[in-house]
Amino acid sequence: MKLLLTATTATAIISTICLVAPVKAENPAHVRQLLETNQCQKCDLKGADLSSAHLIGADLRDANLQQANLANANLEGADLTGANLKQATLLNAFASDAIFNEANLTGVNFSSAKLYNADMDGAIVAGANFNNAKLYGADLSKF
Repeated sequence: MKLLLTATTATAIISTICLVAPVKAENPAHVRQLLETNQCQKCDLKGADLSSAHLIGADLRDANLQQANLANANLEGADLTGANLKQATLLNAFASDAIFNEANLTGVNFSSAKLYNADMDGAIVAGANFNNAKLYGADLSKF
């Protein structure tokens, strides 16, 4: 009986701690690497707050940017080939000449983003929001 009570108490305490103290998903070292070098292939940036970041020409190939906040970020010329941006926010982002080939853009919020000449060949765009986005020169014919 005492063992059952101890196990139940431990479970309750652990559950409470997990609910009260959520763990950030992104790898802080990867965020630092990206911001310092603009090079972050295959980095774990899930849920990272990169709003208003200057990521001009950044190498984000195969990076995990799921649910990342890239609102107002400058991604001009960035390479996001094969990146996972599922449910990411690119609200008002500037992504002129960015490469999103083979990227997962499911549910991405591109509202008011500037995607001039963006390359999205083979990207998955199911449920993406392009409301008021500027798509001059972007080829969306394959969707």
